[in-house]
Amino acid sequence: MILFSEAFKLTEAVRDPIWHHIYLTEPLMNAAACPAFRRLWKIQQLGPTSLVYPGATHTRASHSFGVYHVALRLLSTLCEKDADQWVTRQGCASFLAAALFHDIGHFPYTHSLKELPLKDHEDLSSELILSEPLKTLIAKAGADPEQTAAIVSHQKAETDDETRFFRILLSGVLDPDKLDYLNRDAYYCGVPYGIQDTDFILARLKPDKQKGIFLDSASLMSIEHVLFSKYMMYRAVYWHKNVRIATAMMKKTIYAALKQGLICPEELYSLDDSSIFTLIGSKNFEEKSCAEQLEKHSLFQIIAEIPFDAGNAKHTLLEDLEKRTEAEAMLAALAGTKLCNILIDIPERISFESNLWISGENCPFSASSTVFTSDTVKAFTQNLRIIRLGLCRSEATEQRVKTLKAEFEKLLG
Repeated sequence: MILFSEAFKLTEAVRDPIWHHIYLTEPLMNAAACPAFRRLWKIQQLGPTSLVYPGATHTRASHSFGVYHVALRLLSTLCEKDADQWVTRQGCASFLAAALFHDIGHFPYTHSLKELPLKDHEDLSSELILSEPLKTLIAKAGADPEQTAAIVSHQKAETDDETRFFRILLSGVLDPDKLDYLNRDAYYCGVPYGIQDTDFILARLKPDKQKGIFLDSASLMSIEHVLFSKYMMYRAVYWHKNVRIATAMMKKTIYAALKQGLICPEELYSLDDSSIFTLIGSKNFEEKSCAEQLEKHSLFQIIAEIPFDAGNAKHTLLEDLEKRTEAEAMLAALAGTKLCNILIDIPERISFESNLWISGENCPFSASSTVFTSDTVKAFTQNLRIIRLGLCRSEATEQRVKTLKAEFEKLLG
């Protein structure tokens, strides 16, 4: 049996408001001092959310330590329940390194750069893990950098069952990432919605070499609680209307710069929340005004909202960023203003389903006796996805607002 107290000398402590003491090995702590990880201290976990919830200034770095901590507890629990029959010490070290460095390639300003023609941040994390000095530092921590990278990035071919097992652990409905960010984000935003009974969840999980983990039917509420918490956090925090508008303002800026060839993707990957504004400020293009107003905390005025209808072709067409920009240009022309003063925001598709196996019912969670029926999941998604039209406040005359609202409703009707 793998005994963590003996196999890993957890001598270094990080004090954390969520998990209290987080213990790491000295080599892993040294790895966390590398430049790529230090960048995460300058990226807020929730980006512009602090404009709505001032306490939400926690960083990607603190989240990464939290994910590592939950991963350590999860792994220790599963090994006590016989997962040590198919995992190795090096594999465990690789999994813990993957948990700590899973976000090392994350974009600045939270998810503002989603939908843009950029590499997935998981792939960027994988590349950094295999680059120096992190590659050598991870190896000194007893991990295999190649396996660590494969656990983080799903683009990498699975070479063995152990790597697949760890990949499932790091990415799922009850994964360390979700168990940390729901608790952490709720704490710093001052809302109760994301709090999870992590001790109960970890105690009920059981290992499976092929499925990763499973629960018995008596523990269905653990998954239901996580999924409902996720819904509530999206509704109150992640997709709060002003957070969405702020996110869309940054996205519009960067998309325009990329399209005009003023910024190349590689310039964005190493930036943080401050340097992204510096890069934008060094360029000359109309859409930079969106970022300039954002930096001054002056958000676009929301002048129209329409629930997203997946059965409406006019709605789904605007999920394409290029088509959305064309629609913005049309509305701007009709209202007699510039393209940089108009934006349409559509939240991306999101899932509240789970394939976590439920023993006793001998089926995945989504097919079990859960209250999360397909109709419930559909209702959650429909309730969250709202198409919004934003207008620069300096352009928001009474007549222009009236014109834009009417044309927007006609566009999506």
